[in-house]
Amino acid sequence: MSYTNQKIGVLGGGQLGKMLGQSASMMGLQMHVLDTDKSFPAAASCMSFTEGSFKDYDAIMAFAADKDIITVEIELVNTDALHDLEKQGKQVYPQPHLLDMIKDKGLQKQFYQERSLVTSDFVLVNDAAQIKQWVLDGKLSVPFVQKARTDGYDGRGVHIVRHITDLQNLLDVKSVIEPLVDIDREIAVIVARNPQGDISSFPVVDMEFHPTANLVEYLFSPSRVNEEVQEQAIKLAESIAKEMKIVGLLAVELFLTKDNELLINEVAPRPHNSGHHTIEANITSQYEQHLRAICGMPLGDTALTQPAVMVNLLGAAGYTGEAHYENIDQCLATSGAHIHLYGKSITKPYRKMGHATIVDQDLDTAIEKATFVKDTLKIISKN
Repeated sequence: MSYTNQKIGVLGGGQLGKMLGQSASMMGLQMHVLDTDKSFPAAASCMSFTEGSFKDYDAIMAFAADKDIITVEIELVNTDALHDLEKQGKQVYPQPHLLDMIKDKGLQKQFYQERSLVTSDFVLVNDAAQIKQWVLDGKLSVPFVQKARTDGYDGRGVHIVRHITDLQNLLDVKSVIEPLVDIDREIAVIVARNPQGDISSFPVVDMEFHPTANLVEYLFSPSRVNEEVQEQAIKLAESIAKEMKIVGLLAVELFLTKDNELLINEVAPRPHNSGHHTIEANITSQYEQHLRAICGMPLGDTALTQPAVMVNLLGAAGYTGEAHYENIDQCLATSGAHIHLYGKSITKPYRKMGHATIVDQDLDTAIEKATFVKDTLKIISKN
């Protein structure tokens, strides 16, 4: 079969699309992107970039007309169009019904509950008024976490209520309410599945979150949890992928409690922040693996070749405007440091502007170098 003759259409032109395009180019695949502006990161790495909204039915249908495979780099797309494309015989991965379920955190939690897949307790609420009333009536105890059922992304749509005073900042949307779990750490597993049903998982990674932006700040590979827990995590992640029968990647974020219990937090059906390091640190990157999966190729070897730390490079607080990368030379001179800049022209506080992966034979040394890069490279505006 000639994989290179297939036209792959990607909905979303952000940094994940850019890195997907870099892998597609290496593999000789024809990758085309739909998003609203050609200044977006993926425009630099795809064969063609079509300006249009991935939330617009007509824009998606027109874009996909000559494509063989449609995939996404973000969940928040118009799935009505994807359902119709699937009916037309297009290969749409991940499948539209899975996108419908995953992008609604309430439906996602119900999916796990119905299949006895371990996740934290939850209730579904309609708005902020209902939450306040339930707290007043004693039906809901503080602390808890509020997650918007839809449209949450990169830390947005999450509100932690630690004290009664935090109720004044509730999100006034349909939400999932979960207890604030006493966790030891958060870990992630990325699973790939192709149409033939073959499954392959990347090694477990540890994640550390930014306290303000509520998104991943550091990622450590290999994980420091014990082997038994890692095996359980991979088994759990693969069981979700099998239940879904997903085609493509599934990033599974898990809580490890202080009692050594694993709980499913949430999943993402696409390349994920928790897999950036695989470009330099694993035999096959997550981006290549996603392309292999959706094209029906044999899945690649996911083994870790050397320890790695990934750090997200965020826009500095207090700066909005044309991006300027201060002290980048010192970071580029750091042995084992791979600096990825996404090409976003405008920086904003805590905006993802790039990431750095530091590889070293010793994980602790890699952590020291990653901390140096994070503290040294300042992304500010020129004004």
